[in-house]
Amino acid sequence: MVVQGRGRRARRAGLVGVLWASAELTVTVGVVVLLLVVHQVWWTNRQAAAAAQEQVRSLEQAWDQERARALERASGDDPPSSGVPASSPGPSPPSAPAPVPSEAAAAAAPRPRAEPSGAYAVLRIPRLGLVVPVAQGIDKRAVLDKGYVGQYPGTAGPGAQGNFALAGHRNTHGEPFRYINRLRAGDELIVDMRGRRYTYVVGKVLSETTERDTGVIAPVPRSVVKPEHGYGEPGAYITLTTCTPEYSSKYRLVVWGTLRP
Repeated sequence: MVVQGRGRRARRAGLVGVLWASAELTVTVGVVVLLLVVHQVWWTNRQAAAAAQEQVRSLEQAWDQERARALERASGDDPPSSGVPASSPGPSPPSAPAPVPSEAAAAAAPRPRAEPSGAYAVLRIPRLGLVVPVAQGIDKRAVLDKGYVGQYPGTAGPGAQGNFALAGHRNTHGEPFRYINRLRAGDELIVDMRGRRYTYVVGKVLSETTERDTGVIAPVPRSVVKPEHGYGEPGAYITLTTCTPEYSSKYRLVVWGTLRP
């Protein structure tokens, strides 16, 4: 009987040890998961948002420098070269400065295109206090995870006829489009690009559609899942898309606007 009692105590002690080890493993795994969540939700947000704002400052500084150089050329501050060697007798008459293109000519000129992952414009949404760089493409690693807003390939450029369609994260990685569900008809969506400003006005919101609803980014945007939502005539549109509900990618939230004349 003594031997049997010791065997029971040994088995009980072994079971307690297993349960204790399992509890420790569960706590450790929970801590690791919690740290991963904190990193994903908080730290990546801080990193991406800070980098995006730095990109905005860089773009605006570059545009200011371009504008300053253009003004210098237009005012003739740069001394023109005569093209005559210094030893030649007498100065040559200065050449006339190149004419400044008219507004219509500037609008008709082809606009420079950025690299696929490079920011080329700035989106401002005053109602949300949002200022974010816009890049070409919707690749997660190259564009969206940097805290940028990405332009859908093949859609119209800012200010052009057609649909200037954009995507952005709603949660994590800067989450620029987290609160676009708060936008209402009449709110402004402002796009700055190389000294030019295009102001769109929010017209319609589609609170939920599927990720395969490509009609929302068509040149004349209209949902193919919910055809009662969208537009029916050509125009200059802007589309903002993001995931919904929050912390899920099951559906898409869509905001549409039209270019202010």
